[in-house]
Amino acid sequence: MKLLRKHRDWLMIVIAILAIPFIFYFVQRPDYGAMRSDGFARIYDRNVSMLEAQQMVRLLTLAQALGMSDFVQTLTAGAGMNPNQTAVQFVVNLLVLRHEAARLGIRPGYSEIAEVVRTLPAFQGDSGFDMKKFTDFAQNALAPMGLAEEHIEQLVRDQLSLNQIKQLLAAGVTLPKGELDENFQRGHDTLFVTVIRFQAADLGKDITVSDEEIKKHYDAHEAELKTDEKRKVEFVSLALTDEEKKLTGKERIEALQKLSDRATDFTQALLEKGADFKQAAAKFQLPVHETGEFANAEPDPQLKVDAQLGPAAFKLSTQEPNSDPVQVADGFYILHLAGITEARPLTLEEAKPKVVETLKKSKAKELMSTKAADVVQQLREAKQSGQPLEAAIQKTGGKAEKIPPFSLIEEEKSKSDAKEPKNNEPADLPAIKQAVAFLNAGEVSDFFPAGEDGFVAILEKREALADANVSEKKVAFEKRLLDNKRRIVLMEWLRDRGQAAGLQFTKG
Repeated sequence: MKLLRKHRDWLMIVIAILAIPFIFYFVQRPDYGAMRSDGFARIYDRNVSMLEAQQMVRLLTLAQALGMSDFVQTLTAGAGMNPNQTAVQFVVNLLVLRHEAARLGIRPGYSEIAEVVRTLPAFQGDSGFDMKKFTDFAQNALAPMGLAEEHIEQLVRDQLSLNQIKQLLAAGVTLPKGELDENFQRGHDTLFVTVIRFQAADLGKDITVSDEEIKKHYDAHEAELKTDEKRKVEFVSLALTDEEKKLTGKERIEALQKLSDRATDFTQALLEKGADFKQAAAKFQLPVHETGEFANAEPDPQLKVDAQLGPAAFKLSTQEPNSDPVQVADGFYILHLAGITEARPLTLEEAKPKVVETLKKSKAKELMSTKAADVVQQLREAKQSGQPLEAAIQKTGGKAEKIPPFSLIEEEKSKSDAKEPKNNEPADLPAIKQAVAFLNAGEVSDFFPAGEDGFVAILEKREALADANVSEKKVAFEKRLLDNKRRIVLMEWLRDRGQAAGLQFTKG
C-alpha cells in the first residue's frame, strides 16, 4: 500500500490459510479450478468468475491474519464451521457490501484508512504500531498469497464502509430499560442446577429386534443400504529432501515454491490432449505409486500422510481423472484415478448387522425419550404438590448430578486464571445453560437430547448478583446487548440486500 510504505517494519508471521482446494500454503500456482469452471456466480446482472471469487477468499485469509475479527465474523455470520461455506459467505457479502457502499456514496479517505491500519492487531508491538512488523509482513506474507500492500488498504476501506453502514442502520435500534434489567438479571444470576442423565446405551441393553422388523426396515431403505464405493489411485509425490525439511522461514518457502513450480508444470502437461499420467510422470522422472482399493472412510495407508489426500481421491471422476497438486507438509501430491468399484445394493443378509444396529439405536432413543418424559411429568407434579426435590428424584429412579453453580454470562478471567483447569465443570455445560436459561426457580426443563444421550435439568434456585461494581457491569452489558442488536440488524440487511442482488450460483 503506497500510502503506508513509510510505516514499514513488522515481525514475520505465519498465516494459516483456509484449507480449500484452490489455495496453497505459502506458495503460488495457476488456478486450475478457474480453468475448468470459470463461473462462480451471477450477481447485480454481472458474472463473477471463479478467479475473482478466489482472490476475494485470499482477502478473507488476509483479514484473519490482520486480526480483523469483527469484520470477518460479520461477513461470515451463519456459515457455520465449514470452511467452504465460510469462504462463499464472505465472497457474497463482500460483493454486496462494496456495491451498497458505492450506491450510498461511502468512500473512506486515505488518512482515515491509514489511521485504522496503524491500529490493526497484527501490527501492534509493546508501544503500539510496530513498523518492523509491517515491513516483515509485507515482504514475507503478502506475496506468497498473491496479494500486495494495496489489498490491506482495500480491506480497511471495506471495514470502514461496513462500520458507516452499521451506524446508519443502528439509528433506530433501542433497548428499553425493562428489557435491559430482565436480561442483565437473567444473565448474571448464579444458578444452582441438578441434572438427571439418560444413557441410550444403558436403556438399549435388553432391546431385541425381530426378523420381521429387520425385513420391514430393509424393504423401506433398500436403496440406501449399499456397499461403500471404493477407489484405486495412482499418484506422484514431489517432496523436500531430508536436508530441505530442516529449513525454516523464507528458505523453506523458496524450496516449496520450486516444488510447486514443478508440480504446476506436471499438471499442465496432464491438461494436454491425449495426455497419459504414467507417460507424463516418466518425462518428469517422477515414480508412480499405486494404492490398493480403499473406501472414503478408510484411505489407503499410502495416503494417510495427510488428511486431504483421501477426500481428494473421491473428488476425481472419469471426466476429470487428475487432481490439482495437493500440498502436504513437505511437498505436493498429484493423484490419478486408476479405478472405481461402484457401490452396490446390499443383500438382506449383508445388511442385517447394520439394520439391527440402526433399529436398536432408534428403539433406545425412543425408550430414552419416553422415560425422560415420564420423569419430567413426575417432577413437575411433585413440585405442584410441594414435595421435596430429592424425594421426587428418588421416586423417579433417576440419579441426580449437582452441577457447580454458574451464571449464563461468565465473568472474563485473567489469563492466569483462565489457564486453571475447571475440574468440576461438565463438558456439556453449554447445553445445560441452554436448557435452564428461561426457567424460574423450582422448574424442570423438557428432555434435552445431547448426542446419543440426553438429560433433564432442574433449576433449584437463582441468586442475584452481589457485586459492588454491578452498575459498571450493567453499563458494559447494555453496550454489548446494543452491539448485538445492531449486528443482527446489519446481518439482516446484508441478507436482504443479497436477495435483492439477484444472486445465482453457477452450477457445480
